[in-house]
Amino acid sequence: MVQKKSSTFKLSVTTLAIMNITAVVSLRGLAAESIYGLSSAFYYLFAAVVFLIPTAMVAAELAAMFSDKQGGVFRWVGEAFGARMGFLAIWLQWIQNTIWFPTVLTFGAVSIAFIGADQTHDMALASNKAFTLITVLAIYWVATFISLRGLDWVGKISKWGGIIGTIIPAALLIVMGIIYIATGGHNNMDMSQSFFPDLSHFNNLVLASSIFLFYAGMEMMGIHVMDVDNPRRNYPKAIIIGSIVTVAIFILGTFSLGFIIPSKEVSLTQSLLIGFDRYFDYLHLSWAKPVIAIALMFGVLAGVLTWVAGPSKGIYAVGRAGYLPPMLQRTNSRGVQRNILLTQGFLVTLLSLLFVVMPTVQSFYEILSQMTVSLYLIMYMMMFAAAITLRYKMPATERPFRLGGNALMWLIAGVGFCGSLLAFVLSFIPPAQIPTGSPTIWVSVIVVGCIVLIAVPLIIYAMRKPSWHSRESSDAFAPFHWEQSEKTVKK
Repeated sequence: MVQKKSSTFKLSVTTLAIMNITAVVSLRGLAAESIYGLSSAFYYLFAAVVFLIPTAMVAAELAAMFSDKQGGVFRWVGEAFGARMGFLAIWLQWIQNTIWFPTVLTFGAVSIAFIGADQTHDMALASNKAFTLITVLAIYWVATFISLRGLDWVGKISKWGGIIGTIIPAALLIVMGIIYIATGGHNNMDMSQSFFPDLSHFNNLVLASSIFLFYAGMEMMGIHVMDVDNPRRNYPKAIIIGSIVTVAIFILGTFSLGFIIPSKEVSLTQSLLIGFDRYFDYLHLSWAKPVIAIALMFGVLAGVLTWVAGPSKGIYAVGRAGYLPPMLQRTNSRGVQRNILLTQGFLVTLLSLLFVVMPTVQSFYEILSQMTVSLYLIMYMMMFAAAITLRYKMPATERPFRLGGNALMWLIAGVGFCGSLLAFVLSFIPPAQIPTGSPTIWVSVIVVGCIVLIAVPLIIYAMRKPSWHSRESSDAFAPFHWEQSEKTVKK
């Protein structure tokens, strides 16, 4: 990616903070954390300190450091550890997003199921594997074909989808939770448990580790570090404000679900819709049930339309620099990366067929979520390690936004790395709260999945040929600093 510095337009602290919030906040995962009651607040705060803030700050320095060069995480990791590792990093960023699609679309299918007026029927339909599978694939492929058309209004759908399908429902859920408790509604959350969780049982932490994925994507905001006045002062301020509001939305939203739904009744895929239904019944607003279901579904569709094409553009640009075979560099008449999108669609379809071997929709949802967490966290560990390494490999390179001395970089990036490593380890432990079938199948799917999806880019890199490099001047990729050093030595 290329970032251009602008002298005519600058983002305000408030605007950048709002951008951070809308980029990160999603409501579909609140049910997973409501199981933990009061201790869910600990997990949210812990993940924010050891992951959310370190990610945003480290990515800001790296983005500013290479603001005039292409590549994003490929550039950052490649400068530190070589092109092979850089390609692995951007591959993981793309492939985890591909795996994420079935999980978010499962939530979309549940939203569609709850458009009806009969909650019992809606719950049964949402649990039906055939309905969920067909709906997931139908929505995804419709979104893919729309993306292939390159329609301009996709951006508008994304904007309004975020407002209608995320921000407004989040505010409504929190307000209804406050009204419910204030007017004497029965609190189903166990308030006797401690804020600090029982850390002696690792399997109780697995669902909590998925919080790291809630905060994932904040590194994308690093590209805007040069778009604010006085970035050294204002960028951290925007990140802190955005992080506080994001954490508040997650904590209050999770509590609101906990107030209305007992932990033993929590469903990872259905509880958000059930929670809204119960609040509407309590407030005598039954007519609003299908409205909120449609709004949430619209939010999912808008997000998918944005993300179907978005991350694939990054790996497409790197591929044109000679890292992907020509077949995956082909576009349609509108310049859209057709073959990458079709390959992505094939993988989404294949992953969706896991419905056949997983015992429930919930277990399918959770195992794909955990695989996504595992792959994405590997990329984050590479990013944190690269930030520290580049302090020593490229000490003289200008850093318009700098975290401070090397000790502070070690502290912030080190905390981010250790937090990511902890969540990565936990993702391999089957959760105790939901039925996942055989623990052996759970661990095998995640381990084998990670090994295969890490091996693929390494094989592609080893097989690359000079003929893969695009000859178009517009695809010129600035060499890494170590490539320039090698050329100088040869001369």
